[in-house]
Amino acid sequence: MKRLLVVCLCAVGFAGTPAALRAQVDSGPEVNKKIEPLKVVVATGDDAGKGVDFAARRAKAPTVYVFVQADKWDRPLARFLKTLDQELGKDRADVHVVAVWLTDDADKTIDYLPKAQMSLKLGQTTFTVHPGDKNGPAGWAINGDAHLTAVVAENGKVAASFGYRSVNETDVPAVLKKLPPKK
Repeated sequence: MKRLLVVCLCAVGFAGTPAALRAQVDSGPEVNKKIEPLKVVVATGDDAGKGVDFAARRAKAPTVYVFVQADKWDRPLARFLKTLDQELGKDRADVHVVAVWLTDDADKTIDYLPKAQMSLKLGQTTFTVHPGDKNGPAGWAINGDAHLTAVVAENGKVAASFGYRSVNETDVPAVLKKLPPKK
């Protein structure tokens, strides 16, 4: 009877824990680590169809790199991206989001992402596809259990990494808090 009570109390305590705390997993590079190369194929924007190393392109600028497990893409994850983009659009034109899809079928994903962009209408986000290993680019320490990994970077270094098994728009403020102050 005592054991049943303990189990019930633990279950109630877990259920009362905010989703963001339950959902986090270790994913992404360590804080202060140098940003590794990020060679991707751009699916939306001016560079669509081109291969770009966004780590080199955004070396000094504040950037949020978002790694999406393509098979986990859903509406809550889309709301996270939309809210992140909208909040940055209010007063952080200096920050750009590079959304990197991790997939086994890069061609299919490259064809799909412009449709997602038409639906979401993101202004500060570029959709890209990592053409290599579905586990992400070397040196980025992406955890395959994380549906989404967000990496905040500036001056070529990691400011914060977030890994989520479950994510939605309520997780955006934690990411925004880790951005460097506006210059």
